[in-house]
Amino acid sequence: MSSQLRDPLAEVRGLGSAKDGVKHWWMQRLTAIALLPLAIWILVSLLCLLHADYATARHFVAEPLHAVLIVAFIIAMFWHAQLGLQVVIEDYVHTRWLELSSTLAVKFLCLLGALASTLAVVRISLGN
Repeated sequence: MSSQLRDPLAEVRGLGSAKDGVKHWWMQRLTAIALLPLAIWILVSLLCLLHADYATARHFVAEPLHAVLIVAFIIAMFWHAQLGLQVVIEDYVHTRWLELSSTLAVKFLCLLGALASTLAVVRISLGN
């Protein structure tokens, strides 16, 4: 009965649910929930370090708990950004090659940004 409701051309092309939308939606919500306390913590921390010198700020980042929370913020932020930009591209870019290349570029740039930021925090926390 449900196959009668589908367009025959869509049936031939294999168009339909990719079975991935719910996971994407949940990941957006989970990263948003994770970002709430992390963003508040990082904002308060940055406000406390507003008039601190370089050595004090470096010492703050080098503390293990702070380094872990900063890395968690970085990962959640870039992941959430990648998920959100992917939705925008899928919704508003209708040329297939441009959609694919834009999605790949966003994923690559978010991964590169997350790796570079995490590397910076690790180098500071290890004292290099």
